[in-house]
Amino acid sequence: MVKLLLTSGGVTNTSIRDALVDLLGKPIADSNALCIPTAEWGHSMCTPASAWQFVAGRSPSEITGLGWKSVGLLELTALPSIGEERWVPWVREVDVLLVDGGDATYLCHWMRLSGLAEFLPSLPETVWVGVSAGSMVMTPRIGDDFVSWSPPTGGDRTLGVVDFSIFPHLGHEQMPDNTLAQAERWAADLGGPAYAIDDQTAIKVNDGTIEVVSEGKWTQFPA
Repeated sequence: MVKLLLTSGGVTNTSIRDALVDLLGKPIADSNALCIPTAEWGHSMCTPASAWQFVAGRSPSEITGLGWKSVGLLELTALPSIGEERWVPWVREVDVLLVDGGDATYLCHWMRLSGLAEFLPSLPETVWVGVSAGSMVMTPRIGDDFVSWSPPTGGDRTLGVVDFSIFPHLGHEQMPDNTLAQAERWAADLGGPAYAIDDQTAIKVNDGTIEVVSEGKWTQFPA
């Protein structure tokens, strides 16, 4: 399975950047990336402009503009129409997948429909850098509060690659509802292990080892 750097707001400080370089095993400038904006299309707060900003390296998440050797675009909604013989080599050839936020259930739906979710276990050296929903998609559940797009099967379940859930953007000035008290209620409803993290925090997962990397605030909720 891919190595995971699960962030709330992207690579926002030196500690998170160092964790990324450690997972890559080489400098960012020597690494090739594909960016995935798909989650944006499922969320009511996202727009064509915000998707372009992410792809162009001009969004606040700061992951596509870090100085990669190369950055390409992988739009998951297009993959079923072109076939695996086209897109699988693109994914195999890069070092990192940069996955934007938006709606995690929408992203999960297209990861499964495209075949990317099934393909990820064959990429043990690839790094997955998620922002917000791009991180939450790897968890078992995201909670009803974070579902903007309802999947055909309903519910709030996602891929379950990790066994904990993530409440992102803790204490964000533009998201007044993302308080610690709200995170506590959210975690209690889920009933499983979870983390609330702010935009200066990331969760690094490598070979089963979980490490919180932070220059900000975070809270762990036990099951």
